[in-house]
Amino acid sequence: MSTANAMKQEVGKAAAQRVKSGSIVGLGTGSTTAYTIQFLGERLKNGDLKDIKGIPTSFQASVLAKEYGIPLTTLDEVDRIDIAIDGADEVDPQKNLIKGGGAAHTREKIVDSLADIFIVVVDSSKLVDKLGSTFLLPVEVLPMAMTPVMAAIKKLGGVPELRMGVKKAGPVITDQGNFVIDVKFDSIDNPGELEKTLNNIPGVLENGLFVGVTDVVLVGEVVDGKTVIREL
Repeated sequence: MSTANAMKQEVGKAAAQRVKSGSIVGLGTGSTTAYTIQFLGERLKNGDLKDIKGIPTSFQASVLAKEYGIPLTTLDEVDRIDIAIDGADEVDPQKNLIKGGGAAHTREKIVDSLADIFIVVVDSSKLVDKLGSTFLLPVEVLPMAMTPVMAAIKKLGGVPELRMGVKKAGPVITDQGNFVIDVKFDSIDNPGELEKTLNNIPGVLENGLFVGVTDVVLVGEVVDGKTVIREL
């Protein structure tokens, strides 16, 4: 296993250990959270964990949860989410995030924001001094509104680009059937304001800025050849 995957595995496992029996658990999307889902399944199987239900944030999370034997529920059927575990593409010192590398940020924001405790699992490469430093900001948009939304984003100083599929002709399609526009901003000085401004553009469903949502960040790092987990 590569060093990066070892970090993801250990931090995913550490987050899974924080889930208690009887919990409603928000199941995030991405490579690190996939390990969390795997270890939750293993804890259920060996009897260390009982009576949990998962709320997936994507088709990917739903498929993995079923594969590892985690019962699923929906927001229509529960009145709480005890804990949500999810990855991030960037984390700043205030625990604000950019998410959406997997085009699942709309469902992720709904589930993560509802959770009593939201834990972010990342490797150290995702830590930045300022959001937008290394990762473009994803914006989910209704297909019919793509052109006017891109024009509005340009007026805000952003450089928008429609995300294209890999091994698929044409654009990426989200689980909601929409497009994703990836935006480069020279500087995101006020993430909270930008989050609101983007979401007020007609045709925008949601963007990848998660401001004031995160409770705990678990970071996987390699120190002296060993993987260690530290908490922000």
